[in-house]
Amino acid sequence: MAEPEFNATGVRIERWLRSLTRAGQVVISDGRLMLLTSYGTEIDSAPLQAVQAHKPLFAARDRALATLNGHRYSLTLGTPELFFKALEAARPPHR
Repeated sequence: MAEPEFNATGVRIERWLRSLTRAGQVVISDGRLMLLTSYGTEIDSAPLQAVQAHKPLFAARDRALATLNGHRYSLTLGTPELFFKALEAARPPHR
């Protein structure tokens, strides 16, 4: 696996009101976004073209919402701005 373009550890990953992990990992590498548990087990992954991510209107500043394969995940990151920048930078340009 190539060097990841973005790697955040200690991320709380939730789906609806269910916490999937409190110390997970978000990795952007090789044109894919991967959500991993603290043990490195894959929760979900998708090509960057299929990922939708945005900042929620009424939530804490450290939150980001991501939709992968039709599932919505709430990500509690230390700096979600870096996540959004890395996501846009890693996406291939539109033609």
